[in-house]
Order: sequence, then structure tokens, then C-alpha cells
Amino acid sequence: MFPTLSHIIEYLTGIYVPLPVQTFGLFVAFAFFAAYWVFSKELERKEKEGLIKPIYRRVTIGERPNIYEIITNALVGFIIGYKLLYAVLNYRLMVDDPQGFLLSLAGNFFGGLILAALFGYWAYAEKKRNQLSKPKEIEEVVKLKDLMGKVLLWAAIWGLIGAKLFHNLEYWDEFVNDPITGLLSFSGLTFYGGVIFGGIAVIYYTGKQGIKPLHMLDIGAPGIMLGYAIGRLGCQLSGDGDWGINNTYLKPTWLGWAPDWVWAFKFPHNVINAGVPIADCTGKFCHELPLPVYPTSFYEFLMCMFLFAVLWLLRKRIRTAGILFCIYLLLNGIERFLIELIRVNSKYHVLGIRFTQAEFISLLMIISAIIGISYAKSYAERNPDTVAPKYV
Repeated sequence: MFPTLSHIIEYLTGIYVPLPVQTFGLFVAFAFFAAYWVFSKELERKEKEGLIKPIYRRVTIGERPNIYEIITNALVGFIIGYKLLYAVLNYRLMVDDPQGFLLSLAGNFFGGLILAALFGYWAYAEKKRNQLSKPKEIEEVVKLKDLMGKVLLWAAIWGLIGAKLFHNLEYWDEFVNDPITGLLSFSGLTFYGGVIFGGIAVIYYTGKQGIKPLHMLDIGAPGIMLGYAIGRLGCQLSGDGDWGINNTYLKPTWLGWAPDWVWAFKFPHNVINAGVPIADCTGKFCHELPLPVYPTSFYEFLMCMFLFAVLWLLRKRIRTAGILFCIYLLLNGIERFLIELIRVNSKYHVLGIRFTQAEFISLLMIISAIIGISYAKSYAERNPDTVAPKYV
């Protein structure tokens, strides 16, 4: 396993470069950027189809420097400088525990003051340079790239909140025993919580910009699937606990061409230090599972990359708004429900029925997809202007 980027570099080059970057966090960032790229492409395509109209807003230009903006920028600069200079002077400490380093109150006051002054002056100079003798109000067209930046910000903030909330609800006993770690830890994220909270936030924000929810859902479907696939690859490479149940069966002959870890894996050097100590290993990440398990995160990576390809191929063929998103719900719901059969997870007990949070949400996704397809068709009949043109 590769708990950090340093371990990946060492594996590829034989050289250990101490870097304060955890593999899982790195792939979460990759997932967001991949989803951002897909969202942008689909948003531009919907605009060319005439389904998303130009967005106009009235803004005032030429205003004099605002003390509130200057103070806000200075505060941001102080926080960055406070940690940045301290990180430079205590690099090894940051590399050893980047999460604890970022969440601690330790920092360099002098570094904070320097960047506070620079950021504050930057805000002042920018306003002063564009100041007019008499401010005026104009109407401008909102650029798609500017809109996507804010969409990504809304999705990231609320998605992380939702992912943490759903994880803590799923593992309630662990959260009650250590609520501070449960809230502030960068590990322990539930995908569906992120999608639900992030999705609601994006729909709300884009709805205020005049984009119909069904169009935004279709825009998001392929990107969400791709982001999920990349995130699962990060889970596999780091060994973050998203693995399957014990698998002590012999590898089937039809899988003889594949490495043994594709069938059963102990996740040595996993990032959460789960399992038993590895002989003759020293350092932070020296544990592996006592028994091999199904590498379900790798299976999900493969399945979701395939499902992304399916959605990408279908996106121009489906003209009715909302249908593509319903297909996403159906495919992802089935995929996750099936993988839960061999995946380790906390189970709920209701009326004698044992099920995981993901199984329950997967069933809701499948049911919602079926109902949603019927609704999307009736909506298209009532609103023919939402139907995409045919591609030649």
C-alpha cells in the first residue's frame, strides 16, 4: 500500500522524498478535478443546445476600497502565513503528521502578519486601480468557467460535510467515543453523504442562476460517476478500510492471468494501521490484515469507470431532461448494492432485517430512478423546450 505520495514515488523510483501529501486526499483532489472537467464540458454542451440560457447579472464597478474586503483578505492571508512559515521551519513535523499539523493551533505569528499585510494591500490596490470618480452599475454575462468554479466550491464544502455526517451516523458508537476526531479527521468519508449534500447545494446554487434542476442533474451524472471511480482508486492504493470480507478461497483458474491481490489481499502498510504488525517493519505504517480480503475498492474502480463510459456514450443520445441522471441512479444503485454483499460495513438491525447504510440508500436510488424516469417523461411533455435537439 501507499499511505502517502512519498511511498508512491519511492515505489516508482526507489527514492524516498518526504512530502506531506496523503494518497487518499490526493485522489480525492483528482476526483474533484475530473468531475470539474466533465461538468464544464457538459455545461458548455447544454448551452450550445440552447437548454441553458445566458446568465446576466448587474454589478457595480468603480467603487472605492472597502474596509470589510480589506480586513477579510488580510484575515485569509494571516491564516495562510501563520501556517505556511511554520510549515517551512518545521517541515519534518508536518510530514510526520500533516493532519495533526493543520488542525493544531501551532503557527508562526510573524508569517501571519506578513501575508496579512500583503493580502490586505492586494485587495486595496486592486480596488484603487479600478476606482472611478463615480461608480456605475452595468449588466454583464456570467462566464461559464466562473460559474463552474463556484459550483465546485459549493460541491466540495457541502459534500465533505455530508460525507462526514453520514460516516459518523454509520459508525455511531465510534463517533460517540471520540466525537472530536470523528468531526475533524480527514479520514472517514461516506460517498453517498457527499453526493446527497453536495448535490442539493449545487442544485440550489445553480437554480438561483436560472439553470433547471433536471438539466443540472444530467450535467452532473457522468462527472459524479467518474469522480467516484477515481476516489475508489485512492481507497485501494492507500488502504483506507474500504475493503471486503475475508476471502480465503483459492483463486479461480479463470482468473489465473491476474495478480493474486486482485482476488485476495491483506493490504500491507495500510494507512489506518489495521490488522497485525508486519515482521521486521519499522515506522508508522507497519500493519496488514491477518487474513486476505476481497479488494472491493479496486472492483468498484473498474465497475464505475465502465459505468462512466456508458453514461458518456449515452449523454448525446438521450434527449429528455432527467433521464440520464435516472440511469446514473439505477446503475450506481445496482453496482453499490452488489458490492455490499462482499464488503465490510456497519449493519443496522430493523424488524429482524440486517442491512448496511449503503444497501438502504442503493435501494432508494433504484426506486428513485424508476419513479424519476416516469416523471421526466411527463415533465418533457409539459415542457417541450427542455428536450434536447437531435444530433446528426
